[in-house]
Amino acid sequence: MTDTAGRPLGPGLGASATGEGLVRRRRRRWGKGSVVGLAGLLVVAAGTGWVVYAKLSANITADEAAAAELARYERERPTALVHGAQNILLIGSDTRAGDGNGEYGRDVGSERSDTTILLHLAADRHSATAVSLPRDLMVDVPGCRRTDGSRSEPVFAMFNHAFQVGGSACTVRTVEKLTDIRVDHHVVVDFSGLKEMVDAVDGVQVCLKEPVDDKAAKLRLPAGRVTLDGEQALGYVRARKSLGDGSDTERMERQQLFLGALVDKVQSNHVLLNPVKLYPVLDAATSSLTTDPELASLRGLYQLVRGLRGIPTERVQFLTVPRESYVYDANRDQLVEPEAEKLFARLRADRPVAVAQDHSRQTPGKTGKGGGKSHPSPAPTFRGNTAAEHACE
Repeated sequence: MTDTAGRPLGPGLGASATGEGLVRRRRRRWGKGSVVGLAGLLVVAAGTGWVVYAKLSANITADEAAAAELARYERERPTALVHGAQNILLIGSDTRAGDGNGEYGRDVGSERSDTTILLHLAADRHSATAVSLPRDLMVDVPGCRRTDGSRSEPVFAMFNHAFQVGGSACTVRTVEKLTDIRVDHHVVVDFSGLKEMVDAVDGVQVCLKEPVDDKAAKLRLPAGRVTLDGEQALGYVRARKSLGDGSDTERMERQQLFLGALVDKVQSNHVLLNPVKLYPVLDAATSSLTTDPELASLRGLYQLVRGLRGIPTERVQFLTVPRESYVYDANRDQLVEPEAEKLFARLRADRPVAVAQDHSRQTPGKTGKGGGKSHPSPAPTFRGNTAAEHACE
């Protein structure tokens, strides 16, 4: 018997055996081809992943100057008391420099910390506490290095003066001096960053008790539930004259509620678990960040946030440091003691605190109203809210 080319077949091999041989050869060729194809896909995927990683990492600006300045004063900085706990200083800059920021005013060559939050992450990563520090709080600002290389003199001034005179390093040192809490990392976010993040998650819902019409903030909104886009969100968190009593304290509380709603939106939409949804959020966030060098990469940020995914929204708390009008100027703030020191002491020791929206200067062992005795509480309560609470509920 011969094959189709006239060559004799081996003994015992007929048409059936020939067909099986062809199938086996084709399978081997297909197997080799599929391995090569799969390898090619992996190379492309890996290359794409590297490109994405490199792009997002390159978005972040490393704050090398601040790191050098903080290293200069390492001996006077507080010591971390609890291994694994983290304190991150989040600074919202009002700079008008950079893409998208010029429309919010003229850049006069200086910037202030429009919003500053000390974020404490518990060592077990079961809770997170964000403490707002009023920009009008009167504090001791240490002598700091200016951008031109000269050094300022120590001064008792408003808190946001620290960022204006010495940037993030001066702000970190001022916070550490005020609280005796070691700041492990710092993050500076500009105006455009908040807008882009909100747009990346398709808006954030808030609830307004009455309509808003603020020309200065470019904000016009109806009463009730409203989904804010990035531009509206920025106006909402920065507006003062048209919302509430116009105080910075009320503005901070509004910012806290908004940030809680943003956290809730990210978690409820499973953004952190969906690469398609996560990329635009990361791209928006990283493009507006200046951080300490350790955080200035996706790996650094991942190490920081990976433990946050499991924190339930009711354990993500927002509060304002206990404050009252400054005794010599009603337009400035001062700390309320001993409540403020109790808060700082618990954060230093990584001990829990509690928040309540209707709270007023409550301390352990006492009720918030009526002054009657109650059973000692394991955690003092401060005025604030959680990411699970919404302003319209």
